[in-house]
Parts: sequence; C-alpha cells; structure tokens
Amino acid sequence: MTSTSSQFRLALLSLTLSSIVAAQQFEPGYLDPEPILAAASAAIGEDKLSCISISGTAYSGLVGQQFMNGYEVDWPRGETLRNYTRVIDWENVRMIETFDRDPGNNPASWKYGLGWYGGTSIQKEERQTFSLNGQYAWHQDGQAGQPIAARPIDAERWQLDMWLTPHGFLKAARLPGADPRATWRWELGEMGRDGATIAPEKVTIVSITVMGKYRVDATINSENLLQRIHTWVPDAVIGDTNYEHEFANSDYADMGNGIRFPTNWHHHTGWDDNYQAQSINAGHNAFGGRQENLIANNCPGEVTIPSEVINADFSEKVEVQELSAGVSLYAGGSHNSVVVEFEDYIAVVEAPLYEKRNLAVIDEIVARIPDKPIRFLVNTHQHHDHIGGLRTYMHIGATIITHWKNYDFYTNDVLNYSPRTLDPDMVSLWPPTELAEGYQYETVRENYVLTDGERLMQISYVHPLGHSEGMLVAYLPEEKILIEADLFDSTEFKTGDEASPANRSLRSHVERLSLEVETIVPIHGQPTSWEDFIEIFN
Repeated sequence: MTSTSSQFRLALLSLTLSSIVAAQQFEPGYLDPEPILAAASAAIGEDKLSCISISGTAYSGLVGQQFMNGYEVDWPRGETLRNYTRVIDWENVRMIETFDRDPGNNPASWKYGLGWYGGTSIQKEERQTFSLNGQYAWHQDGQAGQPIAARPIDAERWQLDMWLTPHGFLKAARLPGADPRATWRWELGEMGRDGATIAPEKVTIVSITVMGKYRVDATINSENLLQRIHTWVPDAVIGDTNYEHEFANSDYADMGNGIRFPTNWHHHTGWDDNYQAQSINAGHNAFGGRQENLIANNCPGEVTIPSEVINADFSEKVEVQELSAGVSLYAGGSHNSVVVEFEDYIAVVEAPLYEKRNLAVIDEIVARIPDKPIRFLVNTHQHHDHIGGLRTYMHIGATIITHWKNYDFYTNDVLNYSPRTLDPDMVSLWPPTELAEGYQYETVRENYVLTDGERLMQISYVHPLGHSEGMLVAYLPEEKILIEADLFDSTEFKTGDEASPANRSLRSHVERLSLEVETIVPIHGQPTSWEDFIEIFN
C-alpha cells in the first residue's frame, strides 16, 4: 500500500511533469523559435561575426518623389552610389556608410529611400558620409564636412537597418525583450530574389521585437538561410510603411571560418506591388546593389559623436513674415506655408513635412487669427515632403484642395482610417465621424477660385516639365503674388543660373494665363521679385 503522503508526492510530480510538457507546447500554427534560430545561426556563422565591412556599388531610390502616382514599379532612380562602403558593428551599435555621388542633385541629408527633404542644403561635394552611434546619427557633405545631426526618427531608422541584416537579426533575437515567435507557410511565389519557385517550399518565419518598438520578421528557407527580413517603419504620409530586405541563396558568399554573408542587397520601401493592387502610391524598389568586397570583424573603432549632434535642436520654429494685409509667409524651416485671410475663413497653401510642423503652424495661426476657421488647405503636388500635414488639416476640419490626379492616391493611401501604430497622428488617435463625405476634398482640373467677395485667390493647374505629373499654383491678383512649390526654389537661386525645365514651366504658365505677377512666394526659400526670376532666362 502506498501512503497518503507518497500518493501526494507522486501526484505532485505527475502534475509538475505535465506542466513542463504543456509549457513546451505552442498554440496551433506556432513553432518553437529556438531551434530555427540556432540552425540559421550555424548556417551563416553568426556567432563568429561581431562586425563587418562591405563595399561595392549601390543604387538609390527617391522615395516619395514619384513623377506620377500609380503606374510606376520603381521609385525614381537617383544617381549611382559609387565606392559604396558600409561598416556595421552590432556589438557597439555603430554603423558608417560612405559613398561617392554626383553633387548638385540631392539633399545632402539624404542617402537613399525615406528621408528626402526638399529645401534643405543641396549636396555640394562628391564624398558623402553617414554615421550612427547608438541613438545619434549625422551626415557630412564632403570628406571633412560639418557634421549635421539627423532627425531622431531618421537616426532610429538608420539603426534599424543594422538589425535588418541576417547576422543582425539573429543577434537582435537574443537581446532582452526580443520575444521570438515562429510560424510557417508554403512559399508559392518568389523565394527572396531567387525568382519563381519550381515547386512550393515550406519556410519558417520568426518575428522579434527590435529596439522595443519594431516588429521584425525573417523568412528562413530550407537551407536555414534568411531570405527576407521585413518590418514596418513610420512615415508621415502613408503611416506604417512596409520596409524589407531580400537576399537570394546565391547571394551568400563564403567568407571562411563558417561565415556566410549576402553580397547582393535588394530593398523595398512600400509593398512589392507592381499592379497597385494594395496601394495607389508609386514604387517600392528603394535601395540595392552588389557589395562583393567583404571583410569579417573589421570594426570601426571609436565613433565619436560630435557635440553639435548631441546638442542639436529639433524644435519647430515658426517665423511669420507679412507679405501684404492678410497674407503671411509662415517660415522657419526647410518648407513654408502661406496663410491667406478671407472675411470669414482662412486658407493655407501647403502642409509640408510631418504633423509636428503643421501643428506648430496651426497653433501660430490660431494665436494670431483666433476667431476664424481654417477652411481650406491648398496642396501643390503629391511629393511626400509636401503632404505630410494633409491629415493634420483634415483633423481640424479643413477641406483639401488638390489636383484631380492625386485623388485616388490621397483617398486610398493617405487620408484613411488605417491604424498608425508606430507614430500615431491626430486622425488615428481621434478619428472623425466621417473622413471623406465629399466636403473634405476639392479637386482641380484647370482652374478654381476662393473668394469672399473682396479677396480673390485663383488656383490653377500647371503642366510642369519633368518634376511631377501636375502642380497647382495660387495667385492673388490684388496683391500680384504667385505662390508655388518646386517650380522655382529661391534657396537654390544664384545670379547667373540658367533656367531649369521647371522654371520654364512656371514662366510659360504665367504668360499663358496673362497673370500680372510682381512677387513669387516659393514653398522653399524667401519671396523673390518676378524681375529677379526672369533674369535666369537672359
């Protein structure tokens, strides 16, 4: 006979063993991530590589600078990044990218993909350097260029790029808070960059949390190689944005000592969506190239953070300049807004960059003109650095006036109820009852007028040469002021410059409509007289 206490001990042991077995079980559809991660680590020698240097050539995609919404597979292709080198030090969270690129065509602060901000300093030197040390990041235009701090949201994305590498992902999976989860699926289409599959292949997918914020997942194939590393990043225009690197099996080079690392990079910003089935926005291919020169454990050493980077001020400064009675330029940054006061309402031309900028402008408008609603927001064109505040104006009840070719893009991709989990904005936090019932959009094909019986604003459609498919300009005939974006940028204007295709489009449009212009008010830069503008044609 077994004693009662012995029976209790046996029952307790049985319960404990059952709990251990139960703890090893996973919900239906889920797998144990640990053996998957271990096999992937062994396949590429992850534990033997603490840092790496890769070099070769690369291409850059101008995310958000599409000529036309839809109908385009690639983001516009920028200049080739020659002599491209990236040094990644995962252990110390450091990265340095250097390359040569033709000057004069791009913002100096931009390297590829997201982060294009017009109205900022244009790249003047060939050699470009982008550095990261923890939460701080900066760029230098020229070999000894002044360090310019990157905005915190850009610095965060640059760091994220470190972990979106095969070795980086596996290292991040072991960090506190990573919380790996795993599942599986049959891959029926492309296998990374290997093209169409001959037969379906069963793959595993492991997701982790990176930097306490980003949900990153890696697709791992039957050879235990990471073929796709995917996440979402915040964007002021399209919200949580698809962001992924792809590698083919054949891209993994043998570096010796069991280390394998991909030499061919292919990156998407936005969904790989050739037929715009998921989005109207244009493009997805944003970065890539072949970097076949690999050096294992080539650490960058100390990467000193410049004091001007540590002390950088990113507060939004709004500087108001009165242009005429009831017409003011709201400047203070790389992009302007123009505020026009009517008898019973206010119209604003342009909502650039991101919500924080536009909230600062709106607060300043309300402080100066407290008793009138902002009824209209005039949008010049669809480039992302010019529409980051459209949702902000929709939040306060303004009607957005844009040209008709933007309607599908804005209503499907931008001004929607889709949740924004990474960087929530006003519309996602406090969604209005009706987001678009017909009175929050006005589309212009040729001409449109705002008036109160006294003041008149004429809005007209320009066919620009090369910059974008369609552009609106606003003209105040009483003040003889023309408000425009990117057709003439006074921050780039120098005596002796030749007229660009965009400049010629603007002059042709003014002459065709017989507008009497005395002052051009650009979204980038300071107001310029028409006479000074015409000088570039002589």
